[in-house]
Amino acid sequence: MNSNDHDQRPIRKGQPITRRESLMQAALAGAGFWIASQSPYARGASPNEKLNIACIGVGGRGFGNIKGITEENIVAFCDVDDSRAAKSYNAFPEVRRFRDFRKMFDAMEHDIDAVVVSTPDHTHFHPSMWALERGKHLFCEKPMAHNVWEVRQMTELAREKKVATQLGCQRHALENVHRVVELIQGGAIGEVSEVYSWYNSGRGLPGDAKTGESIPEHLDWDLWLGPSAERAYSSSFCPYDWRFWWDFGTGEAGNWGCHILDIPFWALNLDHPTKVEASGREVNLEKTPKSMDSRFLFPGNGERGSVTLYWSARPPKLLAEKGLDLKGANVAFMGSEGTLVSGFNSRRLYPEDKFAGFNAPEPAIPDSPGFHQEWIQAAKGHATPPTCQFDYSGPLSEAVLLANVAYRAGSGFEWDAETLQASDNDRAQSFIREAYRKGWEQ
Repeated sequence: MNSNDHDQRPIRKGQPITRRESLMQAALAGAGFWIASQSPYARGASPNEKLNIACIGVGGRGFGNIKGITEENIVAFCDVDDSRAAKSYNAFPEVRRFRDFRKMFDAMEHDIDAVVVSTPDHTHFHPSMWALERGKHLFCEKPMAHNVWEVRQMTELAREKKVATQLGCQRHALENVHRVVELIQGGAIGEVSEVYSWYNSGRGLPGDAKTGESIPEHLDWDLWLGPSAERAYSSSFCPYDWRFWWDFGTGEAGNWGCHILDIPFWALNLDHPTKVEASGREVNLEKTPKSMDSRFLFPGNGERGSVTLYWSARPPKLLAEKGLDLKGANVAFMGSEGTLVSGFNSRRLYPEDKFAGFNAPEPAIPDSPGFHQEWIQAAKGHATPPTCQFDYSGPLSEAVLLANVAYRAGSGFEWDAETLQASDNDRAQSFIREAYRKGWEQ
């Protein structure tokens, strides 16, 4: 627990709690913690060999991912911005460099075992699909892709190719998150029918884009645009504020969604909602909002009843009105026997007097060997899949993106996950799959 949460009652370890045995199995399986007699993957290096890994997008978050794989052989860097990539280039001067991932694959396909994609949201899909089509293990930054159709294509192709995948939900490996999942799956607060989640940020809706700027020599602007429509270079988009423009990013809700909603998705074994709603201030056709409120309905699945999940920029006032301490928190599970408020590094049970003598279950979810190591070990033939493999994180990413769709469409919709259809909402349907400019068709 967070050492700063001095007002909370301790959750003490003790005997297993009610329903723990039957539900913990679902918690483990739901996020990839299952043991098979042999590796489920079609190809992989020997556990004693090093993977040959190519990294696409090596500045910013890309450098952070590189630090997680340095014990393997990094054989190629691909980045469209030499200035943004300079830190990685200087740290690994011997690694071959490319600007166009297609040329990288043409030159080195047979020398690459695995690929890490850390580009802006709008350019996740194409290099990821190139990697998957060639049977390469894939680590991709969240939210996996720029639209729902792209996420589904990646999820299905990864399953078909039997490669190890991992989405960059690094907080999934935190010890506290594991304990929260155990509490919910074990029935500590009874049946959960409502969950509130929030991201506590007001970023978005940037000012008008700067115009008349020259393309920097260190940047290949055409490649940076990738599949997006042609437009003049602007420093308002690149290198970072792309996140708050719909053509390139998914806003702050997309930025945080796969991290925060990962907690209820895992704990409650959620997958595809059947209804999505969203509201907020007037929609800007080009820019992501500073805040929005969304709601998902997930049907019962045999292990639990239906769940309503709320996702917003701020915690709802009703939580504070209930006297809940929301410091460091981003999720509140509302159960029939109590409430669990959690963050990445804290957890609190309410009512406090009811849970004063509560004995939490002994930890059952295994410690992660390291978030990147999960993926590396699976790519080398380990029988345990990565905890955020695409079969789990694909539906998570789709839900995050569907909230944006409902907001941009101006109204909610019934959702058919099998056919990717938003019922009676043509505007929403137009955001499920986007057109690509010539040369980038898929």
